[in-house]
Amino acid sequence: MEEHNCQHLLGELSAYIEGEASEALCAEIREHLAGCEDCQAVVDTLRKTIQLYHTLPQPDLTEAARQRLFRTLDLESFLK
Repeated sequence: MEEHNCQHLLGELSAYIEGEASEALCAEIREHLAGCEDCQAVVDTLRKTIQLYHTLPQPDLTEAARQRLFRTLDLESFLK
């Protein structure tokens, strides 16, 4: 598939992997993955990363470090 289609689908991978994408989008992604080894490698790596994240213990952060992290990631609205 052409690179433009890869970029379009890569933006939808999170919803696809989490099972939140529409069936039509899932079918489109599955079809693309069947013919694109690069995107298949990205999906496999993302799935493995998510699996590792869920199995590893969560790190302890000081409140100051947590606040810096959220500010750096522009996620201040999630701070309590």
